[in-house]
Amino acid sequence: MNCAECQVLIHALIDGELDAGHASDVEAHAATCPGCAGELEAFRAMRDALAGAGLREVAPARLRARIEAALPAAPARTAGRLASSLAPRFASWRTFFSGLTLGTALSAAVAATIVVAVIRNDPDQRIADEVVSAHVRSLQAGHLTDVLTSDQHTVKPWFNGKLDVAPPVVDLTAQGFTLIGGRLDYVDARPIGAIVYRRRQHVINLFVAQTASTERKAAKIETIQGFNIRRWSERGLNYWAVSDLAADELAEFGDKFEAAMRTGTVG
Repeated sequence: MNCAECQVLIHALIDGELDAGHASDVEAHAATCPGCAGELEAFRAMRDALAGAGLREVAPARLRARIEAALPAAPARTAGRLASSLAPRFASWRTFFSGLTLGTALSAAVAATIVVAVIRNDPDQRIADEVVSAHVRSLQAGHLTDVLTSDQHTVKPWFNGKLDVAPPVVDLTAQGFTLIGGRLDYVDARPIGAIVYRRRQHVINLFVAQTASTERKAAKIETIQGFNIRRWSERGLNYWAVSDLAADELAEFGDKFEAAMRTGTVG
């Protein structure tokens, strides 16, 4: 792990959002890097200061009294003193258990829905996390490209024999997105092609992987760990464009790439 990766993950570590493996990686890097160690300690000190500052506001006792006074009185019973004293309690407990049963059923239904959603979406989210990690790794010196060239007819043949299907390569220099090369990366435990572009000082990694489905999936943009991802599927290929570029400019990149694919101006 380098400093750029560590600084991205420090906030998640402080908030307790990292799994054990990533948390260990951040701690190990900070142990050997004074700069990252200082930043980590500064965030921890800030967290501890906020936690111990007594910022929690406790409602006064008179507020509880006002709320209780505003509640409607239990309905009176006429079938004797004992019935009068027990009926409101019985009604109260019956309401309580009815509410508890209904609440439990609703909670179970919601929990089941959440579990199904997590199971369904987890593979996509995991791969999205992996392409972001691959993007961050590529920003290390000497890791961005395996073939360094702006010639699309050189980049595409370079992938031949390295992947089952060579990814399409589009030269978008005239549209403001300079092709600078490509490389072989690994996502979801398999090799994947990465086409590299630059927009001003921003790097765009376009990851391309073959899929068994030929269904077209419309583009979707999300943000993970501060990076924007535009992902879509078309013609049996999955695409993930990853960058710290603004979301609207990344969307523009994807639109121009798809337009070039439709017109056939690809390598």
